[in-house]
Amino acid sequence: MTTQRITDDQRNDVNPGTITMSASRFPIRQTVRDIGPAASVRINDAVYRLKRRGEDVITLSLGEAFFDQPMAEISEDEFAAGMHYSDSRGIPALRAKIAAHYAHAFGATVDPAHQILVSAGSKPILFMAMLAAVEQGKEVLIHEPGWLSYPEQAVLAGATARHIPYDADINGIVASISSKTGMLIINNPNNPAGRLYTRDEIEALYTACHARGVYLLLDESYSDFAPPGTFASLASVAPDFEGALVINSLSKNLGVSGWRIGYLMGAQEFVDNILKLNQHLLTCAPTFLANYCASHFDDMIAATQPQIASLQQKRDRVAKAIAERGLSVLAGSTTFYFFLSIDGFAGTDIEFAQKMIVDDRIAVVPGSAYGASTGRFIRISIGTESEVRIDHALDAIRRQIGTNDYNRDSYNSALEELIDQSLV
Repeated sequence: MTTQRITDDQRNDVNPGTITMSASRFPIRQTVRDIGPAASVRINDAVYRLKRRGEDVITLSLGEAFFDQPMAEISEDEFAAGMHYSDSRGIPALRAKIAAHYAHAFGATVDPAHQILVSAGSKPILFMAMLAAVEQGKEVLIHEPGWLSYPEQAVLAGATARHIPYDADINGIVASISSKTGMLIINNPNNPAGRLYTRDEIEALYTACHARGVYLLLDESYSDFAPPGTFASLASVAPDFEGALVINSLSKNLGVSGWRIGYLMGAQEFVDNILKLNQHLLTCAPTFLANYCASHFDDMIAATQPQIASLQQKRDRVAKAIAERGLSVLAGSTTFYFFLSIDGFAGTDIEFAQKMIVDDRIAVVPGSAYGASTGRFIRISIGTESEVRIDHALDAIRRQIGTNDYNRDSYNSALEELIDQSLV
């Protein structure tokens, strides 16, 4: 590999302090250039900036619920131990707690020593799973609405993301599998619609994928939000994990999204290979936080479960409020999300989201972030706002759907101005 350097003659031709480099000499890889920003993160970054400026924003864009977690006392020894590296596979005590939770809540038998890996959040684990399971040029199938980072991570892993329309049933999903398919991803319960796949549906998908040599990956990050007895884990459907992968996170289920602790369940050989990627990319989950979760796992579960039940009741009330306003949503029964139709609005879903935050200081996520067939929806999250403020937002959403006074250029400029001002 040759390295181009500035010669002495070239250096003398340039005034000190004014050397500029051509972009073509220091290119950004095109694959990275082509990736769009995460729509929800971009919107929430704008919300954070507006709030720092003192603006009141009704935030229906956050992908989390705010739970009260009682803080346990931390000893000096525990604090000191948390400042250092820990097991790259995950602290054994935390893996044991996760396995016990899956056994108790979902009837799944998982070997914590060989079938679980804990790392710094489920996002990098998803990427590592695609990197390990899907050959270059193969397809990752995503049933829409699919979490917005699935396709981008597939591309980064050298695969091609192919979307299955949201209205496809289980037979339609199976029919979409081709000779190029390397993995099918299902998010259960679903973000952003709140759909809960049944055990029969998961068994049908696993049977079809297994027969074709296609990995089935279940993203179960909202597993604990399903009413008791209604959630079926792939870990209980395919206990040997042959061609089956489960990814989950403490972030959503325990309300600690900022702690970045996720985990993988899979066959020992697969987990052992992911361990190598984890060692090279991340090393380990945050030691202090993983130790804390291992020590207080049962108490944290006990604290969140009644709050999740209360949130489910809140979801039922918001669903009724949505219906009373004549608004419609994609079918779903759990999580703190609704995927709400904006049919009737003259512009796009992105333009609708811009209009909401500029006119009403209400933050929502455009539906097109979740797939090619979902551009006439927006995602709203009810996890962090009061029902009074949610009702106000629903009234504004209904009003804005019926307006036709949308000027694309003016709203683009207005949003950028809001963001620029809030950077100060």
